[in-house]
Amino acid sequence: MDRFWLDTKVLAADGGAITGLAWPFATADRVGDMIEKGAFSKARLPLPMLFGHDTTDPIGVWDEAEERADGLHLKGKLLVDEVARAREVFALVKAGAVRGISIGFVTKKAVTRAGGGRTIKALELLEASLVVIGMHPGAKVTSAKSAVQALSLAAAIQRATAQLAAR
Repeated sequence: MDRFWLDTKVLAADGGAITGLAWPFATADRVGDMIEKGAFSKARLPLPMLFGHDTTDPIGVWDEAEERADGLHLKGKLLVDEVARAREVFALVKAGAVRGISIGFVTKKAVTRAGGGRTIKALELLEASLVVIGMHPGAKVTSAKSAVQALSLAAAIQRATAQLAAR
């Protein structure tokens, strides 16, 4: 009988980790605004993570911001161990009830677009909120990790290992 050992490790420190596409480039939002690549270059981190743009409802921080070819990507952490509201919002994100991201900013330089809206060339990014429906239909949460999910995966791997070892 062949035997093998499968070692699994779970990092439980990632509770509340979240990533998202905060603003897709090359497509307009619901009012016709577009933001050009480079407009987020002066974003200052950490950036407040709010729920629904409510400045009295901070739920975490965005500590990484990266402009990629497709848009502004954010990584951060919901403060699930410290803030009760963050735990509630995290549960809503994991369930799919809250999927959007919406940014709060002050426009510094923009030009009017033919057909409506603006092309924003420079801005001051103030916050990024988790929302039910964002102004830009393509702005969305792309992952939300928790220790519970990691432990469930580890348990499934351990069960599979036990079944394979029994053969």
